Amino acid sequence: MSITAGLFYLFSAVLLFAAFRVITARNPVHAALFLVLTFFQAAMIWMLLKAEFLSITLVLVYVGAVMVLFLFVVMMLDIDVEDMRVGFWKHFPLAALVGVVIALEMAAVLMGGFRVVDEPSVAAAAVPGATQLSNTKLLGKLLYTQYLYPLEVAAAILLVAMFAAIALTLRARKDSKYVSPGDQVRVKARDRMTVVKMAATQPAVAEPVAAPTQAETKA
Repeated sequence: MSITAGLFYLFSAVLLFAAFRVITARNPVHAALFLVLTFFQAAMIWMLLKAEFLSITLVLVYVGAVMVLFLFVVMMLDIDVEDMRVGFWKHFPLAALVGVVIALEMAAVLMGGFRVVDEPSVAAAAVPGATQLSNTKLLGKLLYTQYLYPLEVAAAILLVAMFAAIALTLRARKDSKYVSPGDQVRVKARDRMTVVKMAATQPAVAEPVAAPTQAETKA
């Protein structure tokens, strides 16, 4: 057995164990950490297949961004684990049957690819001198030469989506009483209170003075 095959079996075993612990761990934080371990093992398998771009992208996007956000949400929310597990064993047989069917379908589709001994050859006809380039450089050349216009269209769509998300978030809500902090800082005293002089509607009546009592006279 070669070193590459040994590393493949090692990473695959750790990946399967971590994926199993994701669905069996009682603590949601522990399940999320096992999912991070699963992503790392999958990235190592991609690296063994000489797909370094996919490996780095998996670590940066899923582990560095998605899982950090997921962990933050899980640790900030007060999740009742016991309520989440109500009815788990009731639906377990159906879920296990669906999982077995999916696993068999994936095995039937991928079984032919597991028998391939030689490394898959890259179609280098689109890029001159591509046989001397790495996987990442070849992908970059293809993106910015043959697929330049689709890449620009996708970038424009993502930019419009980002602006739309920001606009929807910052729009003024009619059901909330919102005051701009900038307006509160720039306000002056004369803007807060206005003194209005009004004429009296009826003359003031003098109150009668009460006569002193006998006790007050003796004093």
